[in-house]
Amino acid sequence: MKKSYLWQWLAPLLTIPLITSCDGTPVHNADSAASSASGTTTSVSAKNVAESGNPANADISKKISTNLASKMRKMLKGAELNIQGVYTTPLQGIYEIVITGNQIIYTDENASYIMIGNLIDLEHQKNLTELRVSDLSKIDFKELPLDKAIKEVRGNGQRVLAVFSDPDCPFCKKLEEEIAQIDNITIYTFLMPVPDLHPNAQKKAVQIWCQKDRTTAWTEWMRNGKEPAAVANCDNPVADTMKLGNKFGIDGTPTLVFPNGKTISGLMRKNDLEQELSKNQK
Repeated sequence: MKKSYLWQWLAPLLTIPLITSCDGTPVHNADSAASSASGTTTSVSAKNVAESGNPANADISKKISTNLASKMRKMLKGAELNIQGVYTTPLQGIYEIVITGNQIIYTDENASYIMIGNLIDLEHQKNLTELRVSDLSKIDFKELPLDKAIKEVRGNGQRVLAVFSDPDCPFCKKLEEEIAQIDNITIYTFLMPVPDLHPNAQKKAVQIWCQKDRTTAWTEWMRNGKEPAAVANCDNPVADTMKLGNKFGIDGTPTLVFPNGKTISGLMRKNDLEQELSKNQK
């Protein structure tokens, strides 16, 4: 699955360093409303927050899409900006643009400027950008083909989590170290190697799936660095789960999916993950 990010294209224009996972998404920190993403953080009052996320007027949407695509094409030397939608924000004259991978940027009606970063509701101390991305990225948990995932049950297995993971992604391995500290959880791991970043990951994913005990093979490799034994290839769902990630707009690993549909991309620490597990089971 090819990775192409606006963050990468525009990185030379930014002076704030990125803290990234394998795919360029921020490390998640549940304790701070403004912790996600880099770039500008814009603050607003809650007075007009209800106006955020509504589809923009059709004429304005067309104008912004045309102007922004044209200007970005020139700046990016021919690369196309895939605009998926134009929406209102609480800031008068500023619009939310949703692009590939459910990424959000902001621009004015003439697309003369763009802002990359977070829109913060000061009164309620909420990160409106993060909330919108979470809403756009929701996945119906019932649509996940759990039979195509590696299943691990810890403790009573009462809490449930799905993870899209690449066996050669270092941040996926760090996430596994955090998961290993959590009890009473069932984890469904969908193998989603990213060949553009990790050329050998798909072959390794197939080898892990084809082990007699694929759950042990997965955890031993990801948490302890123990290579799986060489086995003959078998019928496996790796190509299917890679396509599944594309279908859901998952742009990198690790990506966590909770039973209520919430998704979070990037490494999470144990305490943050415990909080999200408690909040997002239903």
